[in-house]
Amino acid sequence: MQRLANKRIILGIGGGIAAYKGAELVRRLKDLGADVRVVMTRSAQEFITPLTLQALSGHPVHLDLLDPAAEAAMGHIELARWADLVLVAPATAEIMARLAQGNANDLLTTLVLATDAPVALAPAMNQAMWRDPATQHNAQVLTQRGVRLFGPAAGSQACGDIGPGRMLEPDQLAQHAAECFESGLLTGKHVLVTAGPTREAIDPVRYITNHSSGKMGFAVARAAAEAGARVTLVSGPVQLATPERVDRINVTSAREMLLACESAMPCDILIATAAVADFRPELPAEHKLKKDPGSADGMLLQLVRNPDILASLAQRNDRPFSVGFAAETQHLLDYAAGKLRDKNLDLIVANDVSNSSIGFDSEENAITVIDRSHRQTHFAQTSKSKIANQLIGLIHQYLNKDEP
Repeated sequence: MQRLANKRIILGIGGGIAAYKGAELVRRLKDLGADVRVVMTRSAQEFITPLTLQALSGHPVHLDLLDPAAEAAMGHIELARWADLVLVAPATAEIMARLAQGNANDLLTTLVLATDAPVALAPAMNQAMWRDPATQHNAQVLTQRGVRLFGPAAGSQACGDIGPGRMLEPDQLAQHAAECFESGLLTGKHVLVTAGPTREAIDPVRYITNHSSGKMGFAVARAAAEAGARVTLVSGPVQLATPERVDRINVTSAREMLLACESAMPCDILIATAAVADFRPELPAEHKLKKDPGSADGMLLQLVRNPDILASLAQRNDRPFSVGFAAETQHLLDYAAGKLRDKNLDLIVANDVSNSSIGFDSEENAITVIDRSHRQTHFAQTSKSKIANQLIGLIHQYLNKDEP
């Protein structure tokens, strides 16, 4: 159940009597570490109030497709991108029919069509409605499109009937939601991830660094752990919480990062996302440097080259499957391909940091992955957590010699 830690789940609530279970479902998902945003249809509000779900989720409940206030904050497209899973519970016969037809006439159905996250439905309806050929046809259409169906269960119903159509209980739905993330793609593998910037001291109070926040590397470490790997994360100075089930080593300088990585070897996979400083001051001052009042020309700082961490690890006799990141502002693919070759890598991830929406310290990313055969795989702009999951999936394919 730890698989739900830090997961972003949209809970869509349809208009059926089982909507009252939405309150307990939100609580269970939250208890298991998920961040939950609730979307309600108009009819759902007749069974349970948005205020109740807002209090439990800790976020405003999303109600209308054309809500000016909502669009000014987290619009429906941003909400669709935000989700790691969209769970509709209860999913009425009417909701299933609209989704099977590709109908997007309210916020919930629009989100389902707009998201690239997994979608799951928890059917809840009268047993006769569930057995009706039209509903069964819609269920078959949706499952063929990759939509997961959680249930329904059989038993007594609010109308007095007995049979299939009951929505699963919140504990069961939370378990099914967790299973959506149990990939096991890297079970038994040791993954070494570098993340964040390095700091190279000029004197005791000044240093050379860069704008890297470490968010992409931490997302990769989290995705690798969720895929079943044993993960070692070597991080420069960042303000980020350590992902669940990840062993973290904090470092400051490039030389410290190299030593930490070497101590973590051997590993099966190296994913180097860190923005390592290429140069460091040759002789850091022991005391704070002072301005020379007799000089108007500034100060000369002599720099020397830092060790190339990625190249060093990728050229070892026990080299792992090596994945590098190329953060560039121009000639992105050309520079990335050069690094792939020069550093003896298996894959290089090209990241255009001149674009502020996917650059340093952003919440989203868009990448192009290049392999030794110059084949390119592009992942469109979305959250860094999703990019990380997609990258782990691609690495798994290469490790198993499948076609990406």
